[in-house]
Amino acid sequence: MEALIVIVLAALVIVGGLWWARRAAAAKHRRELDDARAEARRWVERLGGQVLTLTGTNDAARQALADASERHQAALSQLDQTTTTTRAELTTGTALEGLYYIRAARTAMDLDPGPELPELAGRRGAGQVTEYRDVEVDGEREVASPTPTERTPYYYPGGPVAGRPVPEGWYSRAWWQPALVAGAWGLGTLAVTSALFSGMAGVPAEAHADDLDGTPGDAEGGLDDLDFGGFDFGGF
Repeated sequence: MEALIVIVLAALVIVGGLWWARRAAAAKHRRELDDARAEARRWVERLGGQVLTLTGTNDAARQALADASERHQAALSQLDQTTTTTRAELTTGTALEGLYYIRAARTAMDLDPGPELPELAGRRGAGQVTEYRDVEVDGEREVASPTPTERTPYYYPGGPVAGRPVPEGWYSRAWWQPALVAGAWGLGTLAVTSALFSGMAGVPAEAHADDLDGTPGDAEGGLDDLDFGGFDFGGF
């Protein structure tokens, strides 16, 4: 009889311990999710405030603000669907990307761009346009510049697109957009990157490679995930 009581008590202790551990884990998960959602919401609201208060005074600034507004709308939609910390971090990433466009718009209008932003994953490794380059590809002029000009109203903050690095800079058109949407690069776009970046200092070789063999960075590559862990989100 005593042995049975001991067994029952031991079972109760084990069950109670499991119940408490699961409850503690669930509470920790809720706190982490709440914190991640609050962080995402903070950046989304900052982006929204900038979008509402700024008005572009030239083509480059207007285009950058349009891109920032698009990121704001996307971030709002993501925020409404945030049920995990990973989704919250992706929402933060979308809002931060929008704030990079805000900085670009302010730069194009000769305004103070504001405080530095946390680094987006892959942005530094994508390099940046370091010289003005005007080339012809299939009868069309393609222009890249490290600063906004009348001929380069399209800004990209830099980072991986469909597995290939797209350098930070200003461009005559958003030639990376099809790959961003489809998740794959076309031969025509690869010709553009080869002509624009080949031999340019500050741009990694992968940005202008013309291979299509299925390795990361070619037409088979997928969109890279963003990782914002460990950053100090001080800012605007």
